[in-house]
Amino acid sequence: MELTLRSRLRAGDQSAFGEIFDEHAGALHGYAARTLGDRTAAEDVVSLTYLEAWRLRGKLREDGDSVRPWLFGIATNVLRNTTRAARRHRAALGRVPLGDTVPDFADELADRLDDGAELAAARRALTRLRRKEREVVQLCVWSGLDYASAAQALGVPVGTVRSRLSRARARLRELAAKELELGRRAGQVRGGHGRVARSMQENAR
Repeated sequence: MELTLRSRLRAGDQSAFGEIFDEHAGALHGYAARTLGDRTAAEDVVSLTYLEAWRLRGKLREDGDSVRPWLFGIATNVLRNTTRAARRHRAALGRVPLGDTVPDFADELADRLDDGAELAAARRALTRLRRKEREVVQLCVWSGLDYASAAQALGVPVGTVRSRLSRARARLRELAAKELELGRRAGQVRGGHGRVARSMQENAR
């Protein structure tokens, strides 16, 4: 009898882990990069996700189809821990006295790819959502998981995912408009920022 992929993963079959890495690593990286706004940090999240998957392989249920929701659930937990650690780091830095001069990174930032600027604008609006609502947007909108897969990843009922996403979409409409208006007032809005706000509003409909 041929073992299923889940059975092979539970048994610690390294070739099975190679298969799910090849199939899902790209999607996980995109999810982490959009969440963190940092592609290098996203690579670390992917690595930690697969390390955790290996550690937790014995808890993977035998029944089920794709392991994608399971992996995204692990990645979501890794991102939660990463975000908490980043907040603690920023708080610690905030307590360090500033030197006499502060480097101006404006030119460096302006030289970044347009998609980086657009991603930062989208993240500013998303960070103002409640964490639970933000996660369903990241899973369902940014990563393309359906309601059932997102529910499995988060360990909540499908109806909870639907209600959270509905609230998040309504809130994002408001936040995107505010971000755009604040940017205009500050004289910092560029074409890419406007496109992000419009795209977010369209995706939220």
